Amino acid sequence: MGTLGTAVSYLDIASRLGPDHKISAIIEICNRTNRILDDMLVVQCNNGTGHQTTIRTGLPTVTWRILNYGVQPSKSTTAQITDTTGMLEAYAEVDKALADLNGNTAAWRLSEDQAFLEAMNQEMATTLFYGNEQTNPERFTGLMPRYPSLPASATDMTVTAYNVINAYTSASGADQTSVWLVVWGENTLHGLYPKGSESGGFNHKDLGEVTLDDAQTPTGHYQGYRSHYKWDLGLTQRDWRYIVRICNIDTSALNASTVDLITAMTKAYYRIPALEMGNAVFYANNLVLQWLQLQAIAKTVLALKYDEVEGKPKTSFMGIPIKRCDALLNTEAVVT
Repeated sequence: MGTLGTAVSYLDIASRLGPDHKISAIIEICNRTNRILDDMLVVQCNNGTGHQTTIRTGLPTVTWRILNYGVQPSKSTTAQITDTTGMLEAYAEVDKALADLNGNTAAWRLSEDQAFLEAMNQEMATTLFYGNEQTNPERFTGLMPRYPSLPASATDMTVTAYNVINAYTSASGADQTSVWLVVWGENTLHGLYPKGSESGGFNHKDLGEVTLDDAQTPTGHYQGYRSHYKWDLGLTQRDWRYIVRICNIDTSALNASTVDLITAMTKAYYRIPALEMGNAVFYANNLVLQWLQLQAIAKTVLALKYDEVEGKPKTSFMGIPIKRCDALLNTEAVVT
């Protein structure tokens, strides 16, 4: 297991903060409702709130040499990119008299704050897929803007678009969705948190007792408690070959065979050069998972594997876990 400053998961961070640390409890709450946090590795930024990294864009040439003939020198080609983190914040306020009723004010406040944490969780999960700094500069860039189009040639293995698979050639309308195969790793794809943060970008501050205003006219005042939550997170793509998007899953055409999910996922599996480079996971929303199960039942060969781990059902495809992520929308446009 790595140390803070290298690639770690949020579960690792929570375990190191200690059982009595409130941030640890917050991370555990977020993990329960945002399954991506179980898988995503995060790395501390090397430049404040930004992270500069060098990615390899081409390999050097190598030569078979014969006696008395030399070898021409060559080198790999690289590019430097900088990814930034976004700041997601919320203020939670509760009535002091209500919070003090049960005798355990801190625990009651945290339970009430879970609605705010869930809203932050859903927003962060959505941004991981759809965030785009070009249109929303306050956010970070997620996966979809990095894989926006189909390849011009189905055999061109040198471009990012090669890892965009068309699930249904007759897709039409703005009712599309995608399945993603992601290999999380320090050299493939990972999250970012600002330099100096020991809690992976999670911050909580108890602002204590404050005077709050009600919604009446004229305004009334009452005493309450206020909490401030802040989550700084970014995403960096080290190697485009370890992320695959299955697009143009037409939700209006989903049935037992029209949109062949299993064939598309098989193609995605073989797009990945080396699965051992990290933690591979398929992500799909609830509607797609439903039809994936039904299509698997119709197959003569069992395509999916079902296990029970710690009392919970687990589904995998060719050894890769499949996880539900309802941040994946059913309103995507057709990818061309």
